[in-house]
Amino acid sequence: MKNIWYTLLIGICFAQTSCEDFVEVDVPDNKIVSETVFGSDETANSAVTGIYNELFKAEFSNGGFYSVSLLGGLSADEFRTTALNDELLEFGENEILAENSYNLPLWSSAYNIIYMCNAVMDGLEKYDGVSSAMKVQLLGETAFVRAFVYLYLVNLYGEVPLILSPDYRTNALASRSDAQEIYKSIISDLEMAITNLGDTFLEGQRIRPNKFTALALLARVHLYRENWEKAEAASTQVIGSTSNFSLINNLDEVFLANSKEAIWQITPAGGSLSFATNEGRIYILTSPPPDSQKPVALTNDLIGSYADVDIRKENWIGRLDTEDEVYHYPFKYKVNSADEITEYSMVLRLAEQYLIRAEARAHQDKLAGAIADLDKIRTRAHLAPLSMIAPGINKVALLDSMQLERRRELFTEWGHRWLDLKRTERTSDVLGSIKTSWQPSDGLYPIPESEIDKNPNLEQNNGY
Repeated sequence: MKNIWYTLLIGICFAQTSCEDFVEVDVPDNKIVSETVFGSDETANSAVTGIYNELFKAEFSNGGFYSVSLLGGLSADEFRTTALNDELLEFGENEILAENSYNLPLWSSAYNIIYMCNAVMDGLEKYDGVSSAMKVQLLGETAFVRAFVYLYLVNLYGEVPLILSPDYRTNALASRSDAQEIYKSIISDLEMAITNLGDTFLEGQRIRPNKFTALALLARVHLYRENWEKAEAASTQVIGSTSNFSLINNLDEVFLANSKEAIWQITPAGGSLSFATNEGRIYILTSPPPDSQKPVALTNDLIGSYADVDIRKENWIGRLDTEDEVYHYPFKYKVNSADEITEYSMVLRLAEQYLIRAEARAHQDKLAGAIADLDKIRTRAHLAPLSMIAPGINKVALLDSMQLERRRELFTEWGHRWLDLKRTERTSDVLGSIKTSWQPSDGLYPIPESEIDKNPNLEQNNGY
């Protein structure tokens, strides 16, 4: 078989073409083969830049209609549909069919990103044209991205195939891997990234991870695994990097490009439609629904969770009044069309690290420290600090308060609410009362039917 690596990653045969289609075609004459991609620091670095461009294009990660943020928000209690779209409604009602056309791009684009990371990592190991320093850097970056994608796959779908090489012909028949094995790989990749990456952001842009980006994701992984001490330790390192990060008091500036609160962002510069984020283009309601291009609004349940004095409600939630109904929408991103880039899509930010450390400390009975961390988020939102109004709060009540703050702080960002309900085993308690068709098996998405049809070794999740 001809060498299939070519220009890897101006990235881009993977975005619109499935992996098996990719390997079936001959290498085009105008593509760079792998020896050239990994023949210099410049071309190898360009290949990895292609991965970051792809993150803005890929359905899984681009903040658009098929993204984790929108579909996860529907699956939880953040979004409601405002346009006639039966397949989005399936996510909103947690009654997803295996052939749902939104589910397949979510799955396949995630695996395409993993394939691209695997191809780069394999090429860096096989070829000698890249300097040692650059190789270490790029291996760290691609390991981080692969870990990030797998963390979502294992939480959205449960046991999934763990693909760690670019050999598609072998991978096409891969069976599902145990979740423990997947988490072990995620942690291994993140530990490599922490070792390989430096303390600063390349060229001052927060779109390529540094050591603290990997630590931030590792803190979340340990939180999900209930490794409280490790979660606290990792988040403490991120919070302690004050030269890199700080909470921004002006909430309208949090989601700006390269904001001091950003730990990792995705730039729309790699896209071709506009210079605005997809979150801004899709979420901001400029005319009354229904509108197929703006198919969701926030639920009244979410709106009702905010106190009147909470400035997040004023700064991060927009309102559109019509004759028949009031619609609320996410307004963390202020731009729905632009001639220049002012906002990047936020993936990881410092506020989450305070919430991670607060929860980890509470579970270790370090209640004073947990309250102090939670109060960082509360006071920024102009809520009274717990240290003043409830200094003797017990552990159970404190953990409940933390989940409420996570909901109000991280709403519509990367499916946080959906994953939080699942990991704290509250899906049935919370969603069972508001979604008439809810069943416990609805906590996992179905493996796309077309993937099951192609791979006899893939088994479907229970309930589908």
